[in-house]
Amino acid sequence: IELKADKEVVMEAVTQGAWHWSSRSASNKREADRNDVVKILWRGWPSLQYASNELKADKEVMEAVKQAGPALKYACEDLQADREIVMEAVKQNGFALEYASIELKADKEFVMEAVKEHGFALKYACEDLQADREIVMEAVKQNGFALEYASIELKADKEVVMEAVKQD
Repeated sequence: IELKADKEVVMEAVTQGAWHWSSRSASNKREADRNDVVKILWRGWPSLQYASNELKADKEVMEAVKQAGPALKYACEDLQADREIVMEAVKQNGFALEYASIELKADKEFVMEAVKEHGFALKYACEDLQADREIVMEAVKQNGFALEYASIELKADKEVVMEAVKQD
């Protein structure tokens, strides 16, 4: 049995903050069991990249986004479009918006949550929302340098620029 396809092993690795999976199966490792695998793992959410596609599609496994929004990177496309999963991810880390579906990058509610957490998340919003004054104002309130990702029109908007300058 492939350990990277074993839900219990993946859940333990994510819980422990492990980041390095051995991609070899249990049959290739002497005396390999779940505890041994967890012991060889290092800290961090990128361990999900080594999980099987089946586990990357498992909503329970992808609950890792609650602790590390960028774990959304390793979710299957269906979960990257899942409103609940993506909202948890962007609330935890605005940069998780990078891995959201195109539809959610165009959803004002999601983009607003992302830029509230980190203004630079504006970079991953659709062009229409990069031109949305409310979104951009929230982004520059969080981080003035987020102005870089605003539309040309809003970069020339005195009130937006003044808000950005106040922040940095």
